[in-house]
Amino acid sequence: MHEAKHSLGVILFPAFDWSISPTHPEREERLLYTQDQLKEEGLFDIEGVDEYKPGVASREDVERTHFCFPELEAVATRSHMVAAGGCITAADLVMRGRAKKAFALVRPPGHHAMKVVHGSRGFCNINIEAVMIEHLRENYGKRRIAVVDTDCHHGDGTQDIYWHDPDVLFISLHQDGRTLYPGTGFPKDCGGPKALGRTINVPLPPGTSDEGYMMAMERVVMPILKDFGAEVVINSAGQDNHFTDPITNMNLTAQGYARLTELLQADLAVLEGGYSIQGALPYVNLGICLSMAGLDYSGVREPGFDAVRHSQRPQIAEYLAKLCDALPELYFNPPPLFEAMQDGKIEKQDGGEWFVRHKDIYYDTDGISEAQTESLLLCDSCRGLLKVVSRSTKNPDCLGVEIPVGACPSCREKGLALYDEAQARDGYRYTQLINRVDKQYLRHGF
Repeated sequence: MHEAKHSLGVILFPAFDWSISPTHPEREERLLYTQDQLKEEGLFDIEGVDEYKPGVASREDVERTHFCFPELEAVATRSHMVAAGGCITAADLVMRGRAKKAFALVRPPGHHAMKVVHGSRGFCNINIEAVMIEHLRENYGKRRIAVVDTDCHHGDGTQDIYWHDPDVLFISLHQDGRTLYPGTGFPKDCGGPKALGRTINVPLPPGTSDEGYMMAMERVVMPILKDFGAEVVINSAGQDNHFTDPITNMNLTAQGYARLTELLQADLAVLEGGYSIQGALPYVNLGICLSMAGLDYSGVREPGFDAVRHSQRPQIAEYLAKLCDALPELYFNPPPLFEAMQDGKIEKQDGGEWFVRHKDIYYDTDGISEAQTESLLLCDSCRGLLKVVSRSTKNPDCLGVEIPVGACPSCREKGLALYDEAQARDGYRYTQLINRVDKQYLRHGF
């Protein structure tokens, strides 16, 4: 019998009582075929590879991560809480030494869910990776985290949540936003004023194959990861860049995924997108599991691959070579703040200097439009107090205040005062406080 080189915990949650609609790409069958494939191939007969049931995320798990308006129950179902709980289970397995690595094969996905949540966008309601990251920080003291998002769509939600966080490195490899939802994820977007260079976007041309992905991994991702020195590496493992996926335009194979996984050596992986339910997911997930466990994946082959039809055009390699030359500089020598401020400006308010940016966000799944003003206090002693004013077609004026991990006493006091003052004003229908210093999560609404 085979034995895993790295013990692997696999958490399966198909959410077979939840779907956007019976024919929507994000439906139960996404993981049912994978579940069958893993068992038919005898994955769980391998010594060191074990299946675990997911836990359920608590209200506090989500509310230390997101501003949910009007409240958590309005934006997340039980299935969303179990998907996030599956990620927490994966983290616990690794942190407690029960497995060397863990893969949360769960749905619904989460990487399009931003800091503020009014509903569902890109099939995502709560950001299950971010919930897991904040669980790691709260319960295990992990601070320096790296997320490598290999979903075909830009992980705009994860980018938004960690835009101002210098201790989280976010790298997204995705199909160029000029050709695919959500239309974001360009190299110029490299982090907020306190975290410049901590966001790295790698927009890949349609038609990129295994060859192009490996070039980006070897020349951009791995050198940056090595320098960053993360305590925990997470793969946001979307699989919709497979050549059979119905809603994207890439040419990655199951073998390519497995090689990428082997090179990355992530501690934790979380399923995101992937909508070729029969042609890709069972094979890709098997390849990822074998690769994470340090086992031979050379025999994993999906049907329908044509080496000629799915090859990468020479022009793509030329384009990517130039891109890979330029992108590491954004991390190793990030641009000065004034060059990176095209999406915001510095304003004097509430007794200090704040970096302010305005965002218009569309929740395509739920048809909600949001206008948001995000303000970060530029503090010399910590990463800064965060204040978000949000209004949507679903909810009137809302206020979110976050006192971050490691906040200085001044930012803590100012954050508490902002939240208290908001209760005495008529301007906000809903307010929420995330106080990471005192582990205090409050909300008020009327």
